[in-house]
Amino acid sequence: MLSGQESGDEGPEPGAGPAEAAASGGGAAASEEDPSEPVPADAGPAVFLSEPVRRRAVEIAAVAMPGLPPGKVPSRLRRFLKFSPAKRAKLAKAELAVAVAADTAFREGLATVLAATDSPLIAAVATGGEVSPMADPAEVAALAYLLRPEGWRELIATAVLAIPETTEAPAQEATREVDPKRLTALEKENGKLRGALADQRTAAAGLQEELRRLRRELKEAEDRAVKAAGDLAAERGRLKHLETERRSERRRLESEVESLRAQLERIRKAEREHERLASSRLWLLMETLSGTATGLRRELGLEPAPDRPADHIAEEYCAEPEERPVEGSRGLDQNDPQRLDHLLSLPNPHLIVDGYNVTISAWGETLTLEQQRNRLVQGLGTVAAQTNAEITVVFDGADAIFGAKPSARGVRVLFSAKGQIADDVVVELTRVEPEGRPVIVVSSDQEVAMRVRREGAFPVPSPLLVRWFQRSR
Repeated sequence: MLSGQESGDEGPEPGAGPAEAAASGGGAAASEEDPSEPVPADAGPAVFLSEPVRRRAVEIAAVAMPGLPPGKVPSRLRRFLKFSPAKRAKLAKAELAVAVAADTAFREGLATVLAATDSPLIAAVATGGEVSPMADPAEVAALAYLLRPEGWRELIATAVLAIPETTEAPAQEATREVDPKRLTALEKENGKLRGALADQRTAAAGLQEELRRLRRELKEAEDRAVKAAGDLAAERGRLKHLETERRSERRRLESEVESLRAQLERIRKAEREHERLASSRLWLLMETLSGTATGLRRELGLEPAPDRPADHIAEEYCAEPEERPVEGSRGLDQNDPQRLDHLLSLPNPHLIVDGYNVTISAWGETLTLEQQRNRLVQGLGTVAAQTNAEITVVFDGADAIFGAKPSARGVRVLFSAKGQIADDVVVELTRVEPEGRPVIVVSSDQEVAMRVRREGAFPVPSPLLVRWFQRSR
């Protein structure tokens, strides 16, 4: 039920006129007329509200107005929605009275909000039922004015007649007896306030319990923080101990490294002494062997040979100069680049070159066969000038050869005879050399390499010789 105490009833304002009796039968309320009182939009005779009824209607409207959607609240009243009902009724009294009287949609919205409550008095007024005789007649008239049930004008007139006149002077207000209905309403309001106070106390108890729980959690968090600080200190101590051990281990390892370095230096010194001793012994042995070889040569009467074994092969396989060579085999995989240098540094080596196998793989796309032969022979002349090697190059000679035979100092140039290939000549040159003499065969032909290896020679791929030419330029 919407009571007057919800809106903070302030009593009649100073200067308000006394209520008059309502007219009977015609449905019009007899009261002291107020020229400023708005007239409802409903058809029918004008309704004049007494001051208590008008004030109570404004209070009820102020309480119900927040239940409306914002769009149904007049714009001039929306700024009062943030106030309490009592303050809203006080500050917006005139605007509320005008809106209720003139704005039918606003009044009907208030009626809908009031009808949705569970107040027995509102239900009785809205349905035209029997109103309790203990109800405040001003409130009944105000509800009838807002709800507009059937026969609402007669209901207002009847309620206004039941409103007592308040003509006491200000001096008599101190001694005026309290209206029993007003006292009942105040008691109800007090009951509501006591209930609200109990709810607040319950909420306060809940908040206190929550505060105690939060204090316990804070204490537990502080304990955990203290424990974590202790664990952190212990971990720092452990890390410091580990750092100390690491430094000790590092010093120990540095000491071992110094000891190993000193030991390594002693070993190197001993190796140098041993190497000097071995060198002196080897030199003495070489001197002895050299003297022995000189003595044997003198004892046997051996003189230097005017020719070499390869010269005999040259006489057997030398082709006519007008015969033309054919293309040889291509190069295969390469070996260590330093292999050729190492072999040429051996004492009294014999370098045998498979001519076209080298030239065609190196310059076959840019030079003619004659240009290839000349370039290879000139390059081998450089090898002969820089080493003490005997050098023989073999070309295929199956066809007629155009141009002069290439030549270079220290290089023997051979062409295979008709019906033979250079590979056989290369293998035969390797076979006739004495066992123990280093023989180097330059060819990328896999079969040639396998055959000369069986004869004790050292096969070398063709690209290594071409690289040697490029490096010696």
